[in-house]
Amino acid sequence: MVLFEANICTLHDVGHQDGIDYLVLEHLEGETLAERLATGPLPLDRVLECSIEISDALDKAHRKGITHRDLKPANIMLTKSGAKLLDFGVAKLREEAELPSDESPTVAGARPLTGEGTILGTLHYMAPEQVEGRVADIDSRTDIFAFGAVVYEMATGTKAFAGNSQASVIAQILEHDPPPVSSVQSAAGQRSETISPPSLDRLVKICLAKDLDARWQSAGDLCRELKWIKDAGSKPEMLSPRPTRLVWRRMVPWAVAAVLSAAAWMWRPVATQTVSRVAINLPPGQRLASLEQPAIAISPDGKNLVYVAIDGSSPQQIYLRPLDTLEARPIAGTEGAASPFFSPDGQWIGFFAGGGLKKVSVDGGPVATLANAASSGGASWSSQGALAFQAQALQQVSQEGGTPQPLTQAETVGLFHRWPEFLPGGAAVLYTGSPSNAFWNSTEIFVQPVGEVNRKKLAKQGTQPRYAATGHLLYAQGGTLMATPFDARRLAVTGAAVRTLEGVMQSTSTGAAQYGVSSTGTLVYLAGGWSAGKRDWFG
Repeated sequence: MVLFEANICTLHDVGHQDGIDYLVLEHLEGETLAERLATGPLPLDRVLECSIEISDALDKAHRKGITHRDLKPANIMLTKSGAKLLDFGVAKLREEAELPSDESPTVAGARPLTGEGTILGTLHYMAPEQVEGRVADIDSRTDIFAFGAVVYEMATGTKAFAGNSQASVIAQILEHDPPPVSSVQSAAGQRSETISPPSLDRLVKICLAKDLDARWQSAGDLCRELKWIKDAGSKPEMLSPRPTRLVWRRMVPWAVAAVLSAAAWMWRPVATQTVSRVAINLPPGQRLASLEQPAIAISPDGKNLVYVAIDGSSPQQIYLRPLDTLEARPIAGTEGAASPFFSPDGQWIGFFAGGGLKKVSVDGGPVATLANAASSGGASWSSQGALAFQAQALQQVSQEGGTPQPLTQAETVGLFHRWPEFLPGGAAVLYTGSPSNAFWNSTEIFVQPVGEVNRKKLAKQGTQPRYAATGHLLYAQGGTLMATPFDARRLAVTGAAVRTLEGVMQSTSTGAAQYGVSSTGTLVYLAGGWSAGKRDWFG
């Protein structure tokens, strides 16, 4: 079969002479993707461009009944006219067979070569069915798995499945999922505009599903999804999500490249909901401050956004941006600020700085110190005029300042407490508890009535609880935003937790998750996922 497709190296002839099989292929000028990746990952726009071209080529081949079986960077040529797939002929002509016991797949770190006498591929890009020798299961979806591994490597510069031995690589393929593309990029210190959007994280994750039925079922669908992701990076998008029991609506700013994001949502028993996405970018020269503490917050009415940033050589301070404008302004007197939050009426901004818990008007003016606070493990402002903040246990102080009083008792519950959140009316407080003040990646969510010592456990392995007006408890868990139905009057969880948003920036060292929710239903967050609390992440 001779292929003449734009993104496939043209096969002009197949023949046999003097006992030798031969192919006549198109002459191409350029470099292989493997050679290009030796210099580092590709820019995001180039990743999407190449991915679209490769997936389109796979779609064309699959429609002709051809499965590549050895898709890898060395079999992709980058030319002036675009990416070209190579080696289809070899893959099609060889007889299917299990990997012989005396044959070894590519050793990690060695030059990747296909095992002689097999078509099962190169180890780092093999699907589970190839590794296990399930020849009958190998089909176009096997190529889609390899495609996901190639996209992962293009975007991160690292292999999706790596190890120090063949056995460890195989174990990774069969038993483990690689970390999201965006989290690898952010950990490597890539700039925000080069970070992959959550939609690309999701696409790659589906490609790399262990079960064939859980993967994308056609390269054509994959190509169309990639084109949507590419288009979404340059303009607002309107779409209808897949039907689901949990339906939510995103409005106003969200970020695909680890910039400030916002989303308005509501849970309703309907199948579709319009989604709108718009990006908010920080002004040139600005970058967010340390993400080991919360750096963003939204006002209760959903109208104002504050964030802690560094502008050039200036110290970090709070910037306020109304969501109906394009400009943010610094709040004087907030130098060195961390963990900003709003008063219930949205007229004041609370924050930590210089060893104190402080407040300042959204209109600017003098800064008032309310209490000494050595730690900035989150705070909340009650409608009753009290502020809760972390010491070892939680303390509370009047919004006018004064002597802090205990709110929770660490001696009784044996935990360090962080990330308080008053429920509506101020009669109870949500918070995160951990048996250590150093490791906040193993935590529990509690609720406790104000003035009482008895608390109730609501969730395991979560941090930074928030109450949504839809009647849901929100909390972060490993870079994913979880939601569970919650009765605020009975202080009781009334349903199972569900994953509502993946790829929320969260520090493994402090548990800080970069998100906030208003009483009107607007969600702000930073895209990124589970991170080691890297400082100057936008740098």
